[in-house]
Amino acid sequence: MDGDDLAGAERRVWTAMPTGTRAALAGLSGADLRTLLLGVARDRAATVRPPEVVRRWREDRFVRPARADPRLLAQVEARMWQLLPADVAGVELSPVVPVGTCSVVAPVSQNRILTTMRASEVLSDPTNALAVEAAVRRRRQDEVHLAAAHRVLRAQDFGSDASAHFRLFALVSSARDTGAGGTEARLLVRHLTYWRTVLAELAPAAVPQLHVTHFDDQAVRERLADTVRPALAGGAVPLVDEPERTRGRGYYTGCALRISLLGGDLEIGDGGLTDWTARLTGDAKERCLVSCLATERLADHVAR
Repeated sequence: MDGDDLAGAERRVWTAMPTGTRAALAGLSGADLRTLLLGVARDRAATVRPPEVVRRWREDRFVRPARADPRLLAQVEARMWQLLPADVAGVELSPVVPVGTCSVVAPVSQNRILTTMRASEVLSDPTNALAVEAAVRRRRQDEVHLAAAHRVLRAQDFGSDASAHFRLFALVSSARDTGAGGTEARLLVRHLTYWRTVLAELAPAAVPQLHVTHFDDQAVRERLADTVRPALAGGAVPLVDEPERTRGRGYYTGCALRISLLGGDLEIGDGGLTDWTARLTGDAKERCLVSCLATERLADHVAR
């Protein structure tokens, strides 16, 4: 259901409610509203019968199992953990995060996220959650490098053949600005080098590529030319300029990344510079780079 459909459905529901209902609900405290909603959920669950659970299991894209082979997926992710640099801290994220974790720092609609009744939301992007953790750790560390592998759930409809949930292996780095794009370049080299190592070992025959797009930051443009590209020169996985890309502008700052197979035709990962830790810490000098890879897509092309 897109934004217009959702707005129309919302208007229809409020019109059918007794006058004053919306104002009364809006006037409840957060705790009282959660109590009310939990009571409604309990009452509705009490009417559910076993055949309905089976029907929902078959028909609800949110709950259907993934098609991935869990043994192969576990092997791929285990090797990705082994390839991580020693100074990257692994984080086992909770299945839920505070409500607004994505939408308060990025132009993402809350309608695309499965919100719970307890002031939380189902994890839809581990990079956002890791950025919050990085902001917390930056209070006591000079710089932070984090990684997580997690199954995420997203509410938007990706098509009848696509699952609403999938696994992502994510990296987030946060450090203080040193000027002239130097911090951004160092973080970009770190992430791109890791993804190149992963692709070269796990999917060399699938024609892997790394892509980079510059977004209106002259210092980052210069560091891409004199620092990042030279550091990534050579090797089995090329770094390809993608100047025609517009997707991600406004979401990423400075530049965006893309990870692909089959000569660029199959996207399996994405990333870029963001202002998330700067906003979360209230410090404009914070720099943050996020990137992630869909491990189920990678596993389909792993060298057997």
